[in-house]
Amino acid sequence: MNTQSAKILVTGATGFLGSVLVARLAASGHNQIRCFTRHSSDRTRLEELRTQYPWLRLESFCGELESRTDAARALDGVEIVYHLAAALRGSPADIFFHTVVGSKRLLEAMEKSGPRRVVLVSSFGVYGVAERPRGSIVDEQTPLEQHPERRDPYSYAKLRQELLFREAHERQGFELTILRPGVIYGPGGGRFSTRVGLKLPGLFLHFGGENVLPLSYVDNCADAIVAAGDHADAAGEVYNVHDDDLPTSRAYLRRYQSEVGGIRPVRIPYFAAMAMSRMVEKYHRHSKGQLPAILTPYKSASLWRGNGFCNRKLKSLGWRQAVPTEEGLRRTFAAFRAESGNKRA
Repeated sequence: MNTQSAKILVTGATGFLGSVLVARLAASGHNQIRCFTRHSSDRTRLEELRTQYPWLRLESFCGELESRTDAARALDGVEIVYHLAAALRGSPADIFFHTVVGSKRLLEAMEKSGPRRVVLVSSFGVYGVAERPRGSIVDEQTPLEQHPERRDPYSYAKLRQELLFREAHERQGFELTILRPGVIYGPGGGRFSTRVGLKLPGLFLHFGGENVLPLSYVDNCADAIVAAGDHADAAGEVYNVHDDDLPTSRAYLRRYQSEVGGIRPVRIPYFAAMAMSRMVEKYHRHSKGQLPAILTPYKSASLWRGNGFCNRKLKSLGWRQAVPTEEGLRRTFAAFRAESGNKRA
């Protein structure tokens, strides 16, 4: 398939990663891109791309992915789908609805439209690491989560989403490539992954310690997605996505304090995190759910037991990290500093 001239649909096209992906697709020569956006989405960046690439046939399709009609219309004439749409926050019901139900509607519409290739952006959250030894390497062979109900709503929804696409791939026969990014970061993104810790009013509980953070600078992540979508050998494969020269959670937090500031971290060792988790889980059960189970031993082990990471398979596609980790962190913290009005050097 000539992917350069194929008509592409990008869901979640105005999101943090989606807007960068559309730009990287255009920069790499793809000339027919349809962007699925919600009516409330800010489409300023898409309009800028039209000016930047006058030859680009860029369509903005406004609708709701959970609508069968909208999903079917968005897929008309499409050959390649990049599916990024998912809910990052909200109630568990909202996260499930916008991540899983929206994906199901898209797959139902695909049975009639028949795109030839699908690139699904999943998450590291689908891996089952709570019971693996400390320091074990997370790669594409790591087993998927067997107890998703014991994880957070986002990880649960992303696993269900991925399983839906695998089942549809077997049934419909389209080419499926799955990418599982680690922590996507950059200007405009979130400041702290839960892998670092939990931010409370006036306080930051630092649980991550010396654990390695699987960071993926947003431009590098988008480049990886484009590489997987363009490479014929990527069909049927799964790729973990993260950068090289990964910092530890502690190093990330210290640099944030130095270059951005505005937080008061309290270090919580892993053994203390597990003790807190057991206590919270106990009171959650005692209160019959009135006290939310923000921490449980299973969740804490999944996040903070400590793993290593490997991106060797991604590099087999020819992907190389364009923005070095040092530069990515510098740009990101400079943007956070500007947002905060902090004049630190």
